[in-house]
Amino acid sequence: MSLATKAVPSTIRVFLLGEHALIRAGLKMLIESRAGLTVVGEAATYSDARAAGLRQADIIVLDSDLDRDTSLDFLNEMVASAKPARILVLTGTADLESHYCAVRLGAMGVVVKERPADVLVKAIEKVHAGEIWLDRSAIARVLRGLSSGNGDSSGDIDDARIASLTERERNVIAVIGEGLKNKQIAERLFISETTVRHHLSSIFEKLGVSDRLELLVYAYRHKLAKPPI
Repeated sequence: MSLATKAVPSTIRVFLLGEHALIRAGLKMLIESRAGLTVVGEAATYSDARAAGLRQADIIVLDSDLDRDTSLDFLNEMVASAKPARILVLTGTADLESHYCAVRLGAMGVVVKERPADVLVKAIEKVHAGEIWLDRSAIARVLRGLSSGNGDSSGDIDDARIASLTERERNVIAVIGEGLKNKQIAERLFISETTVRHHLSSIFEKLGVSDRLELLVYAYRHKLAKPPI
C-alpha cells in the first residue's frame, strides 16, 4: 500500500575523510552529539578510506582545501567508488569557482569552515535528503562583485533569453533563488512536481544553463532572484 520503494534508515551514517586527526576528532564529537547522526568510520587518506569501505556510509564528509589540483583530481573517482554514499566537502576556501567545480565533479555540497557548526549538521541532513548544499552567502558575495563589472555584447543575448521566459517560469526561478526544491516549489506555486520539472527543462534551454547551480548563479546575477544577505 505504501508508495515508498526504499527504506529510509533512522540514523544517517557519516564517514570522515581528512588528513588532520584533531579535526576529525572534533567533527566526530559534533556529529555524534546530534540525534539521528552517527560516525561509522574515518580515514586520513583516500586509499585508507577505500580500504575501510566507503559504501557503508550515507554521507562522506571530505575535509579538503580545494585549492590544490590533486584535491579535485580524485574527486570524480571518489564519487564513483563511494556510491551510493554522497560526498559533502568541508573546506577553508570561500572561492566559488572551487565550490562549483567540486559540485560539477559529483560532490553534493560544500560547507565553508568559518560557518557555525549547525550549518554542517544541516548540510549533512539536506545532502542525505538528496539536495545540493552550497554556501549561498558566498555566492552572493561573488555575484555582487560580478554585478559591478562592465557589460559587453553578451548583454543583448541575455536580454533576449530573459525576455523569452514566461511569467510562470520567472516565478519558478524566483522560488529556486530562495533555496526551495521541486516539492516545495510545487506547493508554493500550487502546481505538480511534474510541471515544475517541465518548467525547469524549458528554463534551462531558454537561458542556456545546464543545471540548477548554473541557474542559481544566472538568476542572482541578472536579478531574477534575490541573493541571500
